[in-house]
Amino acid sequence: MSDHLVAQRRPGESTTASYAVEAEGLVKQYKSRSGTVDAVRGVDLRVATGEVFGFLGPNGAGKSTTVRMLTTLLSITAGTARVAGVDVAADPDRARRSMGVALQEAGLDVRQTGRELLVLQARLFGFAAKAAADRAAELLTLVGLDDAADRRIKGYSGGMKRRLDLASALVHEPEVLFLDEPTTGLDPASRLTVWDEVRRINRNGTTVFLTTQYLEEADQLCDRLAIIDGGLIVREGTPQRLKDELRDRLGLDAGPTLDEVFLDATGRTRTKAAGDVQEVSA
Repeated sequence: MSDHLVAQRRPGESTTASYAVEAEGLVKQYKSRSGTVDAVRGVDLRVATGEVFGFLGPNGAGKSTTVRMLTTLLSITAGTARVAGVDVAADPDRARRSMGVALQEAGLDVRQTGRELLVLQARLFGFAAKAAADRAAELLTLVGLDDAADRRIKGYSGGMKRRLDLASALVHEPEVLFLDEPTTGLDPASRLTVWDEVRRINRNGTTVFLTTQYLEEADQLCDRLAIIDGGLIVREGTPQRLKDELRDRLGLDAGPTLDEVFLDATGRTRTKAAGDVQEVSA
């Protein structure tokens, strides 16, 4: 079974809000032998309904910790967070009805077929047998896995597994889809395929909150993005506005790339392998 939250939306229930995701003063602290570790140090975010929002930053910057708080998988030390207008700490069960979550590692049972996994997910969300089968077929078409629907998942490629994981997160038609580094470890061709699926999902009306450490991914997919470093948001805006701001501030003749914006904001370095998108690193 895929690593997703299971909660059933009540019939007729609507959680539509002006902002799909909101965070105010979000803090996460851990206790250690050497003292208190501040993983997230006061994050403020607003993600408009219907947009693809990117969360960009190096490993250890607080991306995954923030997502886990927003999706009720991690307790909040201080501050507030709302998804589809619902306070995730005060009413986590209700918040889960409006979200789908696909984490970095796809938790798929490789003994099942793709169709079996999606039917099971739908049944767990309260779908009747025929409705579950219909929903599974619809999602398999959405992510382009019709031809592989009745093959066992152990025979799927990495890209196919990621697309099936996306489909599993969409079974209950969530208003907000959280994707935590969905293309990490994929080859360039599979990465482009996942990008196409994210765009298609968003066009169908789902707000997407995407965390990534790939600069080109953020530039290609996101309507707006925030750069997080050291548990704090250090830059936020549309990719083009952030590039324009850097060009104007530094008086550059040519427009900078998003990786140059990142370097300016955080001082990190970058690496690039042939055929791969650029990845930020410490």
